[in-house]
Amino acid sequence: MLIPVIMAGGSGTRLWPLSRALYPKQFLSLHGEHSMLQATVKRLSGIDTAAPLTICNEEHRFIVAEQLRAINELGPIILEPEGRNTAPAIALAAEVAQQQHADNDPLLLVLAADHIIEDEAAFISAVQKAVPLAEQGKMVTFGIVPNSAHTGYGYIKRGKEKESCFSVDSFVEKPDQITAQQYVDSGEYYWNSGMFLFKASRYLSELQQHRPDIAQACAASLQATTHDLDFIRVNKAEFLACPEDSIDYAVMEKTTEAVVVPLDAGWNDIGAWSALWEVGDKDSNGNVVKGDVILEDTRNCLIQGGERLVTTIGLDNIVIVDTKDALLVATKDKVQEVKIIVNKLKAQERSEATIHRQVYRPWGQYDSVDAGHRHQVKRITVNPGAKLSVQMHHHRAEHWVVVSGTAKVTKGDKTFLVSENESTYIAIGEVHALENPGKLPLELIEVQSGSYLGEDDIVRLEDNYGRVK
Repeated sequence: MLIPVIMAGGSGTRLWPLSRALYPKQFLSLHGEHSMLQATVKRLSGIDTAAPLTICNEEHRFIVAEQLRAINELGPIILEPEGRNTAPAIALAAEVAQQQHADNDPLLLVLAADHIIEDEAAFISAVQKAVPLAEQGKMVTFGIVPNSAHTGYGYIKRGKEKESCFSVDSFVEKPDQITAQQYVDSGEYYWNSGMFLFKASRYLSELQQHRPDIAQACAASLQATTHDLDFIRVNKAEFLACPEDSIDYAVMEKTTEAVVVPLDAGWNDIGAWSALWEVGDKDSNGNVVKGDVILEDTRNCLIQGGERLVTTIGLDNIVIVDTKDALLVATKDKVQEVKIIVNKLKAQERSEATIHRQVYRPWGQYDSVDAGHRHQVKRITVNPGAKLSVQMHHHRAEHWVVVSGTAKVTKGDKTFLVSENESTYIAIGEVHALENPGKLPLELIEVQSGSYLGEDDIVRLEDNYGRVK
């Protein structure tokens, strides 16, 4: 049995302003119609696999569940209380896989949720070549055949050739430009993709041998798990005691059973906006364009439009990314430095570092269309059959105007319907709830007024999504 293990816990700050801490790049549709997470799972359709086992953090859990449900690929979702790098995360997945398939020692195909692979047939072929190796107890990693002397990746030096693979001579850190060129010219090095295939038992055995502290901490954290909806929550105290380490350092550099399968499949980890330009469909002037854009005398640019018209004149080698609340303009050779902007935003405690104006919730979404000193206006969309928590606020009142659909409103001990073009008022301190009883999305305008309008002024009394503390 082959179980895809999807690592979906990254923050994706290098693709700001589209990617932010609470909605990072793996959940965005950057290349094609599906999000990167969805594309990662869908490219496995040519292989017989079990439901994916996804690892993410608490804040992203509903996004992961909804995106996988949308493509009918929802499986168990392990929630990490805090990131501890890849070695502990994969240990959790291996333990859970063994618990859920006690009569079978499953193979784990470990994949990042934020990579692009353009030649899916070549990827499937590489995985199929790796399966018998993993079944023999080998620790398989996939090495990307380099097409340039890239200094942003670690490298794998291959050893002796074996059946469908090579032994691993060594893992090497990100090189400087001269060293990277020597690696590529030698033909003996691959980019380290961070993708692996091995038996669950084999990984746990190797981890126990080389990093018993990590193995034991992860096993202890799974002794008292809690389950709600599709989520597996590990014991927080035990997991936070786990040391932080990558699978490369903890296991792959130490094991004697590591092998590398070459992969030449148009792989890209989209580590910067320039990488998205590289893989994008270009017009006759070398521009990659998305959205409502009009160009004049513009070449070799990436222009990611939002909801408004973007126009350019006389530009070359420029990246423009427009969102509802932030605009990025940079030369392509400087886009790696966007992390400096993100750090400045964090230092100033600005919300643009972490959250979009449009925010997704398990029941739907809201868009903060206007805000002032004592007011805030939101456009709220509630999915059919969904219900917000039963809640109250200490500092704000709310006015709801239904734009389309029908709202089922609870105020105190009364429940009633509010139809299109009708409104209702929620007083400060009043217990209330909002529900969409219909089969179409419910759209409403919410006007908040009061002395404090932060999202932390929500006291949840009941919740369908396990958010009551």
